[in-house]
Amino acid sequence: MRIAVTTPNGNVGRHLTRMLVRAGVRPLLLTRHPDQLSDELRGHVEVARADSWDRKEVVAATRGVDAVYWVDPTSASEDPMADYARATEAIVAAVEDNRIAKVVFQSSVGAEKRHGAGEIDGLAATEVALDALGIDVAHLRCGYFFTNLILQIEALRTGRIETALPLDAPMGWVAPRDIAEVAAMVLLDCSWRRRRVQAVHGPEDLTWAQVGEILTGELGREVVVESVPDEAMYQQYLAAGMPPALASAVLGMTTGLRDGFVPEQPRSVMSTTPTTLRTWVRDELVQAL
Repeated sequence: MRIAVTTPNGNVGRHLTRMLVRAGVRPLLLTRHPDQLSDELRGHVEVARADSWDRKEVVAATRGVDAVYWVDPTSASEDPMADYARATEAIVAAVEDNRIAKVVFQSSVGAEKRHGAGEIDGLAATEVALDALGIDVAHLRCGYFFTNLILQIEALRTGRIETALPLDAPMGWVAPRDIAEVAAMVLLDCSWRRRRVQAVHGPEDLTWAQVGEILTGELGREVVVESVPDEAMYQQYLAAGMPPALASAVLGMTTGLRDGFVPEQPRSVMSTTPTTLRTWVRDELVQAL
């Protein structure tokens, strides 16, 4: 089976690529920046330059491919929903033109709402488009990435993190490496057919208050988490350089999943992964700080 992997330098893709190599697969890596791949991988992978927002490039790069691990690229533009639509058009065209039989899509918890969850609505639209193709498609509904904490590295250094969520609201937190492990197993498993939804909830649901306690204990310094109003968070996103539409879409991922939202798939042995936040902080966040 010839497997293509998008965003191979990403938080999930870099782990997935190595897992597939260890499994005896020579994956085809689709990337805008082939020069950024590590030298140690080059003898074990194929590489094609392709922008996941470019329909023609994705179609050309995936000729002869049997399965794709697809990630909608993160948008930084003034119209993030248009970027998600472009990415959706690219993977749909690749599947149709190249008769790709299997897609494993990196989606998110909240995509089941379909509307009202900010940027996650873009992922929901990709899910719907892939479902309409009648192929074997698996949607990985992932929880909140541990690595999102790295985006707040300066705040962590000051000992104060802000969120628009209530501090006592539990949600799934997950290590990207664990998502990659699930993705590898789903890609290599030939027993499933048609549509599959696989939640990846991480090891346990955590509140932001618990996250603050874990960070304080593992970093050896006090980390205070404060809940702030939506408008204050929106202004912070604007101050960080986000265009207004993008700031609204990013904030919408929080507000859309805040009040009474329950994931479609409950926590179970199928959706629970092993890496704890404490372990990830020791292994990765400490080095980043």
